[in-house]
Amino acid sequence: MSDRTNPAASTKKAGSTVLETDVALIGAGVVSATLGSLLRQVQPDWSIAVFERRPGAAEESSSPWNNAGTGHSALCELNYTPAKPGGGVDITKAVAINEQFQVTRQFWSSLVQAGHLVEPKRFINPVPHMSWVTGREDADYLKARYEALSKHPLFSNMGFSTSPEEFAKRLPLMAKGRDFSDPFAITWEEDGTDVNFGELSRQLLAHVASAGPLLFEHEVTSLKRDGERWKLSVKNLRTGEKTTARAKFVFVGAGGYALPLLQSAGVPAVKGMGGFPISGAFLRCTNPDVVAQHQAKVYAKATGSAPPMSVPHLDTRVIDGKKGILFGPYAGWSPKYLKEGRLTDLFASLRPGNILPYLSVAATEFNLVKYLVGQLLQSPSDRIAALADFVPSVNPEDWELYFAGQRVQIIRGKGAKGTLELGTAVETTPDGTVAGLLGASPGASTCVSAMLSTLERCFPKDHERWTGKIKELVPSYGTKLAENPQLHERLFAESAKTLELTSAS
Repeated sequence: MSDRTNPAASTKKAGSTVLETDVALIGAGVVSATLGSLLRQVQPDWSIAVFERRPGAAEESSSPWNNAGTGHSALCELNYTPAKPGGGVDITKAVAINEQFQVTRQFWSSLVQAGHLVEPKRFINPVPHMSWVTGREDADYLKARYEALSKHPLFSNMGFSTSPEEFAKRLPLMAKGRDFSDPFAITWEEDGTDVNFGELSRQLLAHVASAGPLLFEHEVTSLKRDGERWKLSVKNLRTGEKTTARAKFVFVGAGGYALPLLQSAGVPAVKGMGGFPISGAFLRCTNPDVVAQHQAKVYAKATGSAPPMSVPHLDTRVIDGKKGILFGPYAGWSPKYLKEGRLTDLFASLRPGNILPYLSVAATEFNLVKYLVGQLLQSPSDRIAALADFVPSVNPEDWELYFAGQRVQIIRGKGAKGTLELGTAVETTPDGTVAGLLGASPGASTCVSAMLSTLERCFPKDHERWTGKIKELVPSYGTKLAENPQLHERLFAESAKTLELTSAS
């Protein structure tokens, strides 16, 4: 983008107001906030406008109560380390995700040093990450996983035990009243974190706001090419007024609403693509006596046909300075694409090119559908029974049901066939002037890497001159930490100091 429109300016066109901006960010969650903050660093003279349909920032998936807040670094999530058919464990994905979270930590650390993020404990705190399995087969798997990961420089501090005494020491709440007669195993990593992505998003957006307006309760309803720019049709949800914005580059970080907007923009990669919405709920405990007995994020294995995002876990949370515990998720289903979305969302996303892929997935993912139906039919006692596997001494009166965020998984179509993808993906127009994030976990934790990749793909002419600044923000940029243990050790220690992350044990 050669010419500038900074600051974002409004002009009169045919009797209506048109907002002209270099960059438009749709959605005020952590992904848009991260991209906006990166652009403020590498190209501070560009104007940026943010459009958000909710009254405030990070009120959907980035809200701390709408996600588990795990700083996803593959320390405890077993679905990132599948067993190999011939034996052993594949750690490839775990290493990649851990690398990406190290990039995230470095970026946050740089922004703290620059004063763009303040009081790190408001958005990140040390919480050990642990895995726990029962039964001989799963205990053997966890040992094999530990042996594979602990030899790797990114996971060298991991511990393993099958001792009831060690279990009780690290997990007193889970040990109380437990029968240890069956085989079990645990692993732990003291350097895990809990992240309040809502607070983080708000701080990042405060930095972005110096480049243009943050327009809350403004919903972008369509995205169309308008010469060399993109025209955004915008509705003010407070007044009903419809306005227009024009931007050279548009990023769609609108959660489940990203798909229909990318469809309206004609992004080729989403042709034939659909979205499969899955809702979730947690049991929440804020009783200080109970909370004091648990200081960890403990992940188990998914049961039956449960998708990876429904892996049961018992999480310590630190939100607005107060500790609590979440257990879940309990999966559900709604046709909404956002927690505060519309019941017509799923049906509005149907296109001639994605109807057959939808039907194909419905046929091939029967076990998933069966799982979701079972979750929907759960009673309060069923939910407590699931929690009792983790907390045998559970008192139901200490826990309340909380309905968390909505996730939309990608259905990627190829002809009449569709494949359900449980992950995240950034899709762009061929010229890179529109990009959008689709999918769910682990997007928040790895979004710095995703947005750095977006800058490479969408701004090839500008990226070379940005590289020096990017390396200031992320010192390991262009280097694999897995291949440079000394660099990893140094940068990890530096970011831990800046982010005020000390051992939680």
